[in-house]
Amino acid sequence: MAARVPTPKYSRPSGYKEARHLPKPFKLRRYYTPAEVAAHNTSDDCWVSFFGEVYDLSKLIQDNFGAECEPLIRSAGQDITHWFDLATKEPRTWVDSVTNMTWYYCPLGRYLHIPPIEPDSAWDPSSFKTPWWKNKELRIGCLTEKTRKLRIINMLTKDDDIIEVCREETMNEILDRYIPSNEHAASYTWKRLGRPLDMDATLEENDIPDETAEFVDLNIDEDAYIACVHLYYNDDLTVA
Repeated sequence: MAARVPTPKYSRPSGYKEARHLPKPFKLRRYYTPAEVAAHNTSDDCWVSFFGEVYDLSKLIQDNFGAECEPLIRSAGQDITHWFDLATKEPRTWVDSVTNMTWYYCPLGRYLHIPPIEPDSAWDPSSFKTPWWKNKELRIGCLTEKTRKLRIINMLTKDDDIIEVCREETMNEILDRYIPSNEHAASYTWKRLGRPLDMDATLEENDIPDETAEFVDLNIDEDAYIACVHLYYNDDLTVA
């Protein structure tokens, strides 16, 4: 996707390197936590979320480096749903106080693919086919509606870990999140109160409810109790 030619004052500076900040490694997932999105917060590694979806704008910014990318860079790692109209999912509009025209509301300045309010010979709407907020090729997954913590106790090694997971994830997806702590996690049977868990189901579907809302209502620290699962070693099936 190509956008309008950047103005001279925003041309790439002398000695500019394509990756001044190396993108943080990530694994493609169905759901991401806000913390995972927030970790990608530079011009070379820019994620944003809106309407519950996560977009990787890194290449878009590098391909269209200019003043109109500045609002995107400043919002890297954040949720920008407030930029858009909830009904139409298009950029919000407002009445400009100077021109009295109804135009696009850009809280951090005009951003990429938003036309200028006044005629501008540099603006070329034919330079792109789809505005970035409608380009599903930039979408990498969904933002979780809520995170929760899970305690995982390895009954073989006695390791005790607490990880943050997305409530929409299946146990297999949670297992994948746990792999950095135990690369052979798939060699264990995952149980709750002695009952094997359905690895294709979520925590809720496995009768492990999220009780943090009740804790908050009772003015109890939501981390006072964290649901746990126990791992029982089977065989090292993960070794080739």
